[in-house]
Amino acid sequence: INAETWGEGKCILHLTSMPVPVVDAWCQPGHDKMLMLPEVERLFRQSGSRKVLEQGLTFDEVLADMYAANITTAMMCAWARPGKWLLTNDQVWAVKKRFPAGMVEGVATVDLEDPVAAVAELTRAVTELGCKALRIVPWLWKRPPTDPLYYPLFVRCVELDIPFCTQVGHTGPLMPSETGRPVPYIDQIALTFPQLKIVCGHIGHPWTEEMIGVAWKHENVFIDTSAYLPRYYPPALLQYMQTYGKDKVLFGTNFPQLGFARCVRQVHDMQLPPDVQDNFLWRNSARVFKLDMQRFQPSAKL
Repeated sequence: INAETWGEGKCILHLTSMPVPVVDAWCQPGHDKMLMLPEVERLFRQSGSRKVLEQGLTFDEVLADMYAANITTAMMCAWARPGKWLLTNDQVWAVKKRFPAGMVEGVATVDLEDPVAAVAELTRAVTELGCKALRIVPWLWKRPPTDPLYYPLFVRCVELDIPFCTQVGHTGPLMPSETGRPVPYIDQIALTFPQLKIVCGHIGHPWTEEMIGVAWKHENVFIDTSAYLPRYYPPALLQYMQTYGKDKVLFGTNFPQLGFARCVRQVHDMQLPPDVQDNFLWRNSARVFKLDMQRFQPSAKL
């Protein structure tokens, strides 16, 4: 399975109703391009997903897991690292076209070290390929999000009215964690660019309370729960998302590290109040990523 042929299978499953819509704020396709990111091998092994990393997943396996989880929209990420593209924005667009309309939306990335070309590529990815956000993972570039190379991209995100998505907290991969600190980095860019929507993935552990404080402080800062099974969400985050942070926390998996259905099932096991569950599983993401709200109506079909 590779990025060029992945997804050539037929859509063999059909969902006729959507009782609980779900948006996954952070996922990857699941094919062998992730093998080109050796730093994540330990993360997958620790998560019980090493087999997925080694063998990849077929299109039908991914689709089946999405249907089992009632995934309405998956925000699927392109990946680049210094000197190398792992999964281009065009390849994500090609994957998106394999799925039923609206079931996958692209999240663009760029070569951070070439700022002029990066702004041009972000513009193309949004205006021509329909990408809904920009994601850059700071530890890959060994540059925190306050580095000047990010700033032209932040301006363009504001102009395009798309979120900037990033990673916060320690790094599961064996890389330094300093770039993932919410304070000072997320706090500073939110102060400098108050109009910029910032989605902070991977919860922020072990600085979860810092991350909650920054999200409370800044209107346009959000948290997504990717890379953590719901049964392991920190108590402070659970309290926040059920009270004064109801509109601030987005569901995510980091698929294929964690399976769609496994994560959604554990959310249902939490027995959250209906309004909290709706906000968390889909409503907050639909608003932040400006998704088509028609897909979330009770009569909608995938």
